[in-house]
Amino acid sequence: MLPVAILCGGLATRLRPVTATIPKSLIPVNGEPFLAHQLRLLDRAGFERVVLCVGFLGEQIRDFAGDRFGQRLEISYSFDGPKLLGTAGAIHRAFPYLDPSFLVLYGDSYLPCDYRKVEDDFTRSRKSGLMTVYRNEGKYDSSNVEFANGQILRYDKKSKSPGMQYIDYGLGVFDKAAFGGLPADEPSDLAGVYRRLLERNDLAASEVEDRFYEIGSLEGIRDLERYLSGLGKEL
Repeated sequence: MLPVAILCGGLATRLRPVTATIPKSLIPVNGEPFLAHQLRLLDRAGFERVVLCVGFLGEQIRDFAGDRFGQRLEISYSFDGPKLLGTAGAIHRAFPYLDPSFLVLYGDSYLPCDYRKVEDDFTRSRKSGLMTVYRNEGKYDSSNVEFANGQILRYDKKSKSPGMQYIDYGLGVFDKAAFGGLPADEPSDLAGVYRRLLERNDLAASEVEDRFYEIGSLEGIRDLERYLSGLGKEL
């Protein structure tokens, strides 16, 4: 499978004071750092290479995960440097560790989906980027995607419309060309990359059926803990 980049560089201000001394990825979830659950999920899905895009307190993440996790995962690290680069900027900085095509997910997301199908959908699309979407209907977070007949019609995190029944699931697939024109080592946002691809009809979509889980809030952490407890200790 393609390598996957995980965006772990945020400040996680909503979870202060806990994240004043540890990065969000290492917040305890059911007795171990969240990152362990996330990497174990990717290992089971068949991934072989992971690039952790880290920033604030990133050394703690490197000390925890090392250079290998599970049966297959080889781990590399891309540090933001002296300033936070944002989601797209962090991915751009990680290019030396990534193949011409790669997956991206957020460091606070637990996504129990069919990753191989998502990757196959991207390959078949022949487009520069793919967004996974989930029919959310405002249930787990604010929906931000209009989606019909396999296509994304509109995507906007700020300006919402009644037709937005879907949400950006938090998993994308890209060619490096999708990030063309971004200034090196300057802050930029992944949402902007998605919008530019959509404007030029270069963004594919893959609908997923499994809901997402996240640790961006205390409620989200409790929700994930309940889910993982129901799956059993092997997860």
